[in-house]
Amino acid sequence: MNAWELALVALVLLLGVCGVLLPGVPGPWLVWAAILWWSLTTRTAVAWGVLVGVTALLLVSQVVRWLLPPRRLREAGITRTMALWAGGGAFAGFCVLPVIGAIPGFIGGIYASERLRLGRHGAAKAATRTAMREAGTSILVELFSCLLAAGAWLGAVIWGR
Repeated sequence: MNAWELALVALVLLLGVCGVLLPGVPGPWLVWAAILWWSLTTRTAVAWGVLVGVTALLLVSQVVRWLLPPRRLREAGITRTMALWAGGGAFAGFCVLPVIGAIPGFIGGIYASERLRLGRHGAAKAATRTAMREAGTSILVELFSCLLAAGAWLGAVIWGR
């Protein structure tokens, strides 16, 4: 696979990870499709292993998400701005501390959004707790699984040759 094709796969992965934060965009499906495309064109044992692992990971994350209480985004006061801050925080946390840094980054992004909106620490902390309780957990499960899948792909591309 040449550099342009790898860049396109990376772009689709990025769209999939961002798609988790936007209602109606099938983020995990985009992530899986990008890794499937890469695996079908690369055709190595590492690529097939990544595809199998990512498929299992995304299926388990969907089951976990369905077992969680349903999302009530509007009633919880969750806005697109908050979702963008949470996603940016998760991405930054994932880059600073791979894999596990996404969780505190996600929560920190929600807090930062609420702190900017409400202005006070106590109110932002309470709003963050409410957002995580109502919808944040299911979004976090989906986002974390997509970030893990993207990280597995990136690791395979860098070290799997």
